[in-house]
Amino acid sequence: MNEIELLKKIIDDSDNIVFFGGAGVSTESGIPDFRSVDGLYSQEYDYPPEVILSSGFFKNNTKDFYKFYRNKMIIKGIKPNQAHLALAKLEHEKKLRAVITQNIDGLHQMAGSKNVLELHGSIHLNYCMKCRKQHSIDIILEADIPICECGGIVKPDVVLYEESLNHEILVQAANYISQADVLIIGGTSLSVYPATSLIYYYTGDKLVLINNSETSFDERVNLLIRTSIGYALGQV
Repeated sequence: MNEIELLKKIIDDSDNIVFFGGAGVSTESGIPDFRSVDGLYSQEYDYPPEVILSSGFFKNNTKDFYKFYRNKMIIKGIKPNQAHLALAKLEHEKKLRAVITQNIDGLHQMAGSKNVLELHGSIHLNYCMKCRKQHSIDIILEADIPICECGGIVKPDVVLYEESLNHEILVQAANYISQADVLIIGGTSLSVYPATSLIYYYTGDKLVLINNSETSFDERVNLLIRTSIGYALGQV
């Protein structure tokens, strides 16, 4: 039995699966990740992406922040790929309990997933920093600096560098992982904390890692599949 066949058997035998994913889940939809050879960290800007996408840069260089954000974080015309669609199908079949994602693109919901925990927020949610009114993504696209009717700056509801993750979402994610029979990790370097620390809540014996490149967790998992997440999940 090869790795894909074993993955299929693990999925077939369980109705308590949790998926934990990162940027690699969306690269097959045309969204660059951060740390690969072709990712954002490998490209050149006036400032490194991790500086531009920081709370301090947003506060002190708001116009430049939005220029980068619109050009690199909002990609028009993207659609879910095989991985997103396969996970939505597993949830519909009541086998997958939750998708926990580090991505902010909303592709899991676009594919049909309902229970999605977005650790780093979403580009589709935006709020006024003054009156807290919610705004669609359109307001971000229409102005150099998006301004609410009240005069406040509209900020994307995404977690920037130097900001803390939402405590309630972290607790929910930890609960799902700790109670899961199967934890499937896919498309992530497992190098972003505190998100990656959630993996330690899993105590079962069906820890699956699907990733194109090596991670520091490779030796700890029960099943390692060295391929794209879309290909692997598309086979099951």
